[in-house]
Amino acid sequence: MSEWSIQELAKSAGTTSRTLRHYGDLGLLEPSRIGANGYRFYDEDALVRLQRILLLRELGLGLPAIAEVLTGERDTASALRTHLELLEQERTRISRQIESVNRTLNKTKKGESLMPEDVFDGFDHTRYKDEVIERWGKDAYTSGDNWWRSMSEQDRKAHLHTQADIAEAFGTALTDGLSAESDDVQSITQRQFEWIKIGWQGRTPSADAFTGLGQMYVDDPRFTANYDKYGEGTASLVRDAMKVYAERNLH
Repeated sequence: MSEWSIQELAKSAGTTSRTLRHYGDLGLLEPSRIGANGYRFYDEDALVRLQRILLLRELGLGLPAIAEVLTGERDTASALRTHLELLEQERTRISRQIESVNRTLNKTKKGESLMPEDVFDGFDHTRYKDEVIERWGKDAYTSGDNWWRSMSEQDRKAHLHTQADIAEAFGTALTDGLSAESDDVQSITQRQFEWIKIGWQGRTPSADAFTGLGQMYVDDPRFTANYDKYGEGTASLVRDAMKVYAERNLH
């Protein structure tokens, strides 16, 4: 049976050796064997299991929840069928989005009237609307929605890329054993603060708002997954660092 080193598997999966070792420490992804030199190797069964883990991560599940799912699906064929069903659902959603954009493009070219049900078919553009309104009010949602819609695609990608860089920096700090109070982590938190201010159109978050955002990164599995893909516990470090930053700098 074929097997791959941890470096080869990480590169193919678009992740890191550190992440795979972490999955192994949690019992999610055991190596098929460990060489005399201590290197980890993975067989085809491990590939299938990692594929399942990565899909569940993309769906927003935390690692404890993934462990429960994998424990309940000992049968590889059954797991793959469930995996396939989820992918089919996602493909259907994306296909609807493609059709929606094509209809919009064709009608725009012909000067025909656009209908909301055509333009937004397959899109869930308001999925966070109620949450934002509940936390920060209707004006905050409207302002943020207008700002996001006014940005070019390039500006949107740049904004998201900045956030990914910040999250990765937090993950590296966690791996290095740095505390939330350390100067290095607080420097990263300053970048996080400036990034959030951009999204708030220059308004400065209060101490309570900034702390609340940090807590949301831990309470909401969608945000937790976004940070913890850089290392389990990264979201918690971000929360703690934002709380320290707020106490030191905001009122």
